[in-house]
Amino acid sequence: MSAFATIFAQVSASMPDSLTEAVADSIDTVSEAVATVVNDIPAIETVAETPAVKDLSVWELCLEGGWVMIPLALLAVIAIYVFIERAIVIRRAAQEDVTFMQRIRDYIHEGEIESAQNLCRQTNTPYSRLIDKGISRIGRPMNDVLVAIENTGNIEVANLGKGLPWLATTAAGAPMIGFLGTVIGMVQAFYNLASAGSGANIDVLAGGIYEALVTTVAGLMVGILALFAYNYLVAKINGVMNDLEGKTMEFMDLLNEPAK
Repeated sequence: MSAFATIFAQVSASMPDSLTEAVADSIDTVSEAVATVVNDIPAIETVAETPAVKDLSVWELCLEGGWVMIPLALLAVIAIYVFIERAIVIRRAAQEDVTFMQRIRDYIHEGEIESAQNLCRQTNTPYSRLIDKGISRIGRPMNDVLVAIENTGNIEVANLGKGLPWLATTAAGAPMIGFLGTVIGMVQAFYNLASAGSGANIDVLAGGIYEALVTTVAGLMVGILALFAYNYLVAKINGVMNDLEGKTMEFMDLLNEPAK
C-alpha cells in the first residue's frame, strides 16, 4: 500500500462515497506519476571524489622560476665556496701555540734574535708574522716598532677578509633579484589573463602567480644563508683581531722588560 493510500484510508471514513472514489482515483494517478519521476532520477554518489593534488619537487619548483634562477644559483655556489674557503683559513689563523710567546721571550732575553725570527717563520700564523715584524724592528724607537706591528696586523686582517664582500653582496642582492623575477612573472601572468579575454579564469592567474613567487622564495633563501655566513665569518675575524692585539701588547711589554 502506498503512502498516499494509507493517508486516504484514515480520512475516507468521514467522506461521501462519490467523493471518496474521486479522491482515490486522483491519489492513484499522483502516486504513479511520482514513482515514474523517482525512477528516472539517476543515483547520486554519497561521497564525491577529491581531485588529486600534484606534489612539486624542489627541482620542479626551480624550473618554474625561469631564467632568474640562473643568477641566483650562481650566487649560491659562490657564497658556499667563499664560506667554506674562508672558514678553513680563519680556523687555521685562530690556532694558537701556548708556548710561543714564552719561547720568544727566552730567545730575546738571551739575545738570540735570529732563533726568535726562525721560530716565527716556522709557526707561520698571523700573530707570528706580527711578532717577526716587531723583532726585525728591535733597536728602533718603540713607536716605530708598534707602528710596524700595527701595519702588519692590518694586512693580516685584510687577508682574512678576502671574499667577504661577495657574501655581503649576495646577502643584499639575492632577495632583490628574486623580487625582480616575481615582478616580471606577475606582469606575464596579468598579460596572459588579459590576452585570454572572455575565456579567462582563475587558473590562468593562479598558475602565473605561484610560478612568479618561486623566485622570491629562492632569493630570500640564498640571501638569508649568505647573511648568516657573512656574520659568522666576521665574528671569527674579530676574534682573531683580538688575539693579535693581545699578542702585540704582550710583545711590547716584553721589549720593556729589563734584561736578566
